[in-house]
Amino acid sequence: MVITLTDQASKQIKEMMKEEETPVRFRFGITGGGCSGLSYSLGFDDKVNKELDHVDEINGIPVVIFKQDIPIIEGTTIDYKQNMMGGGFSIDNPNAIVSCGCGSSFRADKREGTPESC
Repeated sequence: MVITLTDQASKQIKEMMKEEETPVRFRFGITGGGCSGLSYSLGFDDKVNKELDHVDEINGIPVVIFKQDIPIIEGTTIDYKQNMMGGGFSIDNPNAIVSCGCGSSFRADKREGTPESC
């Protein structure tokens, strides 16, 4: 398993998947950007490229990860936290060596990305 989804994250993702019109998979990965160079990408996708994507099932959720992102996100835990201000996903990536102050981007040892303004 490349990533871990906590029980709370799994519950939230399953609820969100119910709102989609077609069957989808949870897609997790990274994109260039943010002040530290890399940002996380979370969403739903109904397409899989068997050559480029790694497909897994975690806690009953079909998950797709771009194979190129695996060295940077391997061991990551995704959680969902709810408080009085609302809720949101939190990401704990052991491969992130620098995170920006706003918490939306990071830098990894194996890939720096393209830093931008926050």
